[in-house]
Amino acid sequence: MFSFGDIMAEALGLILTWDRDLSEIVLLSLRVTLTAVAIACLIGLPLGAIVGAFRFPGRGVATVLLNALMGLPPVVVGLFVYLMLSNAGPLGILGLLYTPSAMIIAQTILVTPIVAALTKQVVEDLHGEYAEQFASFGLTARERVAALLWDARYSLLTVALAGFGRAVAEVGAVLIVGGNINHVTRVMTTTIALETSKGNLELALALGVLLLALAVIVNAAVMALRASAVRAAYA
Repeated sequence: MFSFGDIMAEALGLILTWDRDLSEIVLLSLRVTLTAVAIACLIGLPLGAIVGAFRFPGRGVATVLLNALMGLPPVVVGLFVYLMLSNAGPLGILGLLYTPSAMIIAQTILVTPIVAALTKQVVEDLHGEYAEQFASFGLTARERVAALLWDARYSLLTVALAGFGRAVAEVGAVLIVGGNINHVTRVMTTTIALETSKGNLELALALGVLLLALAVIVNAAVMALRASAVRAAYA
């Protein structure tokens, strides 16, 4: 039986040589996750900004729903998307089940409430400072939302990061709707689960190391951007 050191050495070897199977899995994971996060931000950022900046009937209900949906169980989302995309479902005609598109849909549903709820909090705090200025300038609702999102852009990078972290670590939903099909829908998290159960710990550990490295790189990039913004503000 191989020791942990042997397994780690094999895993690092796969990373350093950029094994073909490894690169395929990583690139597919990034494509699915980044697409889902981009769509979630397009929906969640303006939605959260509207709820955070304006008072309207049902705002309290909307806030409660956004906060509750942040904890959506991934397997429930996966089951819902599966039922929608299966042959018996209303969207079965599209033939998206067991494709990367199905995984993007599932991840988007999971990430959008997180982006919207966190954006709502950021914008609500910021709007309290700018409310009088907006009123004096006579800005429209669209102009207010655009101004708030722009001014909070660096804080919203952290929101996008939270969504990215949620999506890239997802297993349950993408496994149900993607099927973990080799060379088609096999991403990092599902491969780690599969290869660990098969005893192929080298590939599983290599993917685990890359996941951790990816998290560190993304966090470092966001921190660098925020630091640059602070320096520019005081320049």
